[in-house]
Amino acid sequence: MHVFWKIIPLLLCILAGFCTLKSDCLSFEKYHSYEEMTQFLQNISKQNSNIASLYTIGKSVLGRELWVMNITGNTSSNFDKPNVKLVANIHGNEVVGHELLLHFIEFLVMNYKVDNRVIALLDYAQVHIMPSINPDGYDVTMKEYRPDDKSKCISARKGRYNVNEQDLNRNFPDCFTFNPSPEQIETIAIKNWMKHVPFVLSASLHGGALVASYPYDNSPENNIDQKNRPWTTPDDDVFKHLALTYSKTHPTMNKGESCQNSNPFKEGITNGAEWYIVKGNSSIM
Repeated sequence: MHVFWKIIPLLLCILAGFCTLKSDCLSFEKYHSYEEMTQFLQNISKQNSNIASLYTIGKSVLGRELWVMNITGNTSSNFDKPNVKLVANIHGNEVVGHELLLHFIEFLVMNYKVDNRVIALLDYAQVHIMPSINPDGYDVTMKEYRPDDKSKCISARKGRYNVNEQDLNRNFPDCFTFNPSPEQIETIAIKNWMKHVPFVLSASLHGGALVASYPYDNSPENNIDQKNRPWTTPDDDVFKHLALTYSKTHPTMNKGESCQNSNPFKEGITNGAEWYIVKGNSSIM
């Protein structure tokens, strides 16, 4: 438990405030396709095999690999290290998290043995990073997006869902009610992954609001008209502390300023149910 409380705030602080070093490996000038992501991850794993290993938890509907990069140092003690996971792009058109995690992978491998924060993190934890839960939807988004044509803006939401037109962020078992949404192959892969690896902390990166949201996202009433009413977990103080750790490290999130068409959030955090009710949300991850 001592190790847990040592590395978890450290991970959140690095993720919220890291400054990626310049590199010829990964460009900041573009969003990377599935093929480019795959090549990048394979190269990182091959070139940094002492700390990075690439694996897949399954395939998408269209057969794309659901890649995960496991990064850790001092591998002789892996059996008793806490496992944490970072995932992104469950909505295919929310692309910033996809790129952020690719750059974060690069940052960690480039700065191990250089940055004391990274050394402390990787020597005490295994960090599993999944840049895209929904690579099929992401591919649709990238084909629709044209930087020189504003009419092709990704705000059109194409690619948000998987190719079966299912919202993967509403496809998980719900804590309070039955979820009739047909279970998708990507969802099954995530659930099996969680059964296999005992994660102590997870974070899912989304787009569209500047906020750190924490459980629950639903309530026993399951009433979408029940607005502004938080529904907290037994560990609410822990979740709130972790959300604040991220928010206060982020350059602007803790100011409570909102993105366009979004409400402001006090200190940049919110209980999910207090924000809006969601059934089958991936926060169970």
